[in-house]
Amino acid sequence: MSKNDQGDSNSDTTPDAIPTAFIDNSRVIVTEWRFAPGAHTGWHKHELDYVVVPLTTGQLKIQTSKTEFVIADLVAGVPYYRDLGVEHDVINHNDYEFAFIEVEIKPE
Repeated sequence: MSKNDQGDSNSDTTPDAIPTAFIDNSRVIVTEWRFAPGAHTGWHKHELDYVVVPLTTGQLKIQTSKTEFVIADLVAGVPYYRDLGVEHDVINHNDYEFAFIEVEIKPE
């Protein structure tokens, strides 16, 4: 994913989610994302197709534009897929740490 500041309405005091890279090879990028309560990824665009596997059950608040937000209910172990091109900021909407694994799929 690539970050930019377009649409990010969070203040500079909002904590950032913490990425940990596990695999980056010719086929995939696998990253664990950990979010303290209220932490966010920052506004970004996904340059690759991706799969997310939640490690925690809970809610993420997804900012899709400067004024639009969607609440996503996620269940630990239940993955979802998205095509490249998605632009958003992902915010932990829980009062506890939230984590997921992101698998970005590189073209062959």
